[in-house]
Amino acid sequence: MNRRRRIYEGKAKILYEGPEPGTLIQHFKDDATAFNNKKHEIVDGKGVLNNRISEYVFNNLNAIGIPTHFIRRMNMREQLIREVEIIPLEVVVRNVAAGSIAKRLGIEEGTQLPRSIIEFYYKNDELDDPIVAEEHVTAFGWATPQELDDIMALAIRVNDFLSGLFLGVGIRLVDFKIECGRLFEGDMMRIVVADEISPDSCRLWDIKTNEKMDKDRFRREMGGMLEAYQEVAKRLGILNENDRPAGSGPTLVQ
Repeated sequence: MNRRRRIYEGKAKILYEGPEPGTLIQHFKDDATAFNNKKHEIVDGKGVLNNRISEYVFNNLNAIGIPTHFIRRMNMREQLIREVEIIPLEVVVRNVAAGSIAKRLGIEEGTQLPRSIIEFYYKNDELDDPIVAEEHVTAFGWATPQELDDIMALAIRVNDFLSGLFLGVGIRLVDFKIECGRLFEGDMMRIVVADEISPDSCRLWDIKTNEKMDKDRFRREMGGMLEAYQEVAKRLGILNENDRPAGSGPTLVQ
């Protein structure tokens, strides 16, 4: 670990130089953050679960022809990924009113939206990741109109896949966030899904009880975050009873 060159460290992951040109190693930390790092705890075992769940999702996306940066999982906390140029946008797809859209528009949380809605947020912690329009994205050069079309097409396809995947295991996909990047292959460039897809980046509710099975358990001081992530992994069939990470629960970071 110490011999590898660290490329970048974010709130939940570290990127290291990969074994071959054009690759990186993505390491999942146990840090749980909310409100742009204003709330920060260590949840022992969270990184392991997110690594496994994200691996499962990305493998399936690759298999159905949705391009991603994911190559393979290397160990319990790390993935080998393709190096991409990240587009500075968080792309949020909403199927049910929850979180900020419910507050902004005065919609009761849990209301089914008339159709899936795609929102863009400018990735800038100092500005608290403000919501932006397509006009902002193209005017400031964060993405071209064609790239924006590609991003929206990817987001819709990911939403269709994830909605069916989670519905099949009794989970309602309320909303989710993805990031996209430019993958350069020789003279060619294409937009791919990057970062991660896990309960950190999705709102997941139990279909029967509406029990929250995602990061809102941390944001809203509900407790049981690790257990909720374990339940998602169990339903997806990617963790056996005896190999679930037995975390000690959240630890406040001073």
